[in-house]
Amino acid sequence: MAARAARGMGQGALFAAFTLYLYALGWSAPGIGATLSAALLAGAVLTLIVGPLSDRRGRRRFLLIYEAMQAGAALLALVTAWPPALVLAAIVGGFGRGGNGSAGPFAPLEQAWLAQALPAQRRGAVFSANAAIGFLGMALGALLAGGVHFLTGPLGMVFAYRSLFLLSLAGSVSAFVLVAGLREPPPAKSAGRPDEPVHRRTENRMLGRLVIANSLNGLSIGMIAPLIAYWFALRFRHGPGSIGPALAASFALGALGSAVVARLARRHGLIRPVIVLRGAGLMLLIAVPLMPVFGAAAALFALRSGFNQGTAGVRQALVVGLTRDRRGLATSLQNVSVQIPRAVGPLIAGLMLHAGMLKAPFFAAAALQAAYLVLYARFFRGYAAGGAG
Repeated sequence: MAARAARGMGQGALFAAFTLYLYALGWSAPGIGATLSAALLAGAVLTLIVGPLSDRRGRRRFLLIYEAMQAGAALLALVTAWPPALVLAAIVGGFGRGGNGSAGPFAPLEQAWLAQALPAQRRGAVFSANAAIGFLGMALGALLAGGVHFLTGPLGMVFAYRSLFLLSLAGSVSAFVLVAGLREPPPAKSAGRPDEPVHRRTENRMLGRLVIANSLNGLSIGMIAPLIAYWFALRFRHGPGSIGPALAASFALGALGSAVVARLARRHGLIRPVIVLRGAGLMLLIAVPLMPVFGAAAALFALRSGFNQGTAGVRQALVVGLTRDRRGLATSLQNVSVQIPRAVGPLIAGLMLHAGMLKAPFFAAAALQAAYLVLYARFFRGYAAGGAG
């Protein structure tokens, strides 16, 4: 959890400022969207590889590799703004996509590691607390990104933005040290269970449902989240001095939402809070592009984040309970089924924004969110909290 907080600061700063940095360098909306899409797609491919491997070979070594990769990407972005190098750094480091302090494409390993250490009845609360810590780190990072406004005078705009990669570098180094000091239990084994074939078929059916629902959710997220700072800049002509604090507020409300949802999950299970709160978030998502001033739009977006992002922990707790001993696979499918469609979202939204269609990404994302909630309720409403345990 401490590693998650350390990463979150760098991720929050770059979520708020990376697209604005590219905009300041003269990049077009389709170019920005394509870069974010490439980073998300590369992350999804990597998740497919390392998630199942971690079930057999453990999590720790892969997380250390991730932190080293992140540090290298941050260093590269610190020393140059040459477009090919910056694209490479963005793909390796996942700059601008957020992640709530998680280990990017290696996030399933963290979730599986936590699940291995927890009884099923504690997962909803602990995963929600883990999400809240990540959101608080992101909030602090986004707030610090607003400091670019004050650094522009002495450093110039480009170098003021570039200084934020120091936060990503510091977070990766800190997380590397923290993870290196952990001791990991051996991977679980399931050989010899007489009910294994029947249980595997049930698990596979639930995982298939998860992939179907998540594909809609991922495309919806990809059309809004990676480009929201850029959208605020286009729509209201605001810079990091106001966009950074606005996004910080959204992450702070996400942390508060995680704490509230943890309590709701203990009373109502893992499904009902997701349906109710994300339904409210859906209404707010539709309202954001209709606001005439920055303050109103930013406030509604922040409130929407509290409803939507607050459910992240309990949704992860559901996923790790879908299987008995293939949690690396389950959490990898969770991430990949979101990330691959999410990788398409920034490219589609970038083209819409380039054509002057500033409201269209929000309305399209809302329709996808509505379909996701219908499927999520239908697929998992009767699923017992804790799942396979």
